[in-house]
Amino acid sequence: MRRLVYLLREAVANVLTNRTTTVVAVATTAFTFACVGVFLLLYVNLKTLASSLEQDIQVMVYLQDDLTEQTRSEIDLQLKADRAVGSVTFVSKEQALADFQNQFPAESHLLQGLGQNPLPASFVVTLAVESRSSDAMRRWAHRTQSIPGVAQVQYNQEWVEALAGIVRYIEVAAIIVGLILSAASVTIIANTIRLALYSRREEIEILGLIGASATFIRVPYLLEGAALGFLGSTLSLAILKAGFELFRHEIRSASRFLGVDALLTFFPFQMCVVLVCVGLFLGCAGSFLSLLRFGEGRA
Repeated sequence: MRRLVYLLREAVANVLTNRTTTVVAVATTAFTFACVGVFLLLYVNLKTLASSLEQDIQVMVYLQDDLTEQTRSEIDLQLKADRAVGSVTFVSKEQALADFQNQFPAESHLLQGLGQNPLPASFVVTLAVESRSSDAMRRWAHRTQSIPGVAQVQYNQEWVEALAGIVRYIEVAAIIVGLILSAASVTIIANTIRLALYSRREEIEILGLIGASATFIRVPYLLEGAALGFLGSTLSLAILKAGFELFRHEIRSASRFLGVDALLTFFPFQMCVVLVCVGLFLGCAGSFLSLLRFGEGRA
């Protein structure tokens, strides 16, 4: 227990002794983590938006005009039996005409001169949650198109695929930027620990001469690196949270974006813990790297 207290006290002493370099390291680490966090926040919110929009996307299955009631019932049963289908609603030709007239009253006169109702009957299909990705919807639409009596299957394919593509690009960008800035954080922390090692190299040599093990000497510096990573990642989350709330307040104040702020979400608690743990790990990695180089320099 006394040894653990000593190691912790040494780590705190290292941080306080090198206040300037510590502040610079924490601030720079926080900035790099915040940059990664911006991409992660963008990815999380776009992913949430995509999931929300996918729930609202409905597939229109238009029927041929000359279908008998029996054929229509068979198509209805076939759609409801499909595991990829969440719900099915039948819209008759008369209901389709009434809906058109309600939604577009200024254009309803265009259909009056045609004599008969030109709008087809259709099924409004909502797919199951696991079948709402762009690839799954494309496969389902292609399969349903081949059902006898189905004239056309339509859904907002371009919008779904474009949104999925944007999410994939953001995901790749977050990974690339995260790797680059994580390497930068490790380098910054490693340089900070290296300065502490060189400033106390005589003390380290004395500890080695009186029989202190390499692990005993290194642990305070590993703890110092972990503390720098912890402080940097925690500070970055505070910066991101403040910026996120400010952005949401501005969105809420703009009348043209009314209701959009309710869709925006910050990192869940579990993800915040993961980000702090990543900061701890990167801090330890930076310390370990500097200790290896310091040992090689002494050898």
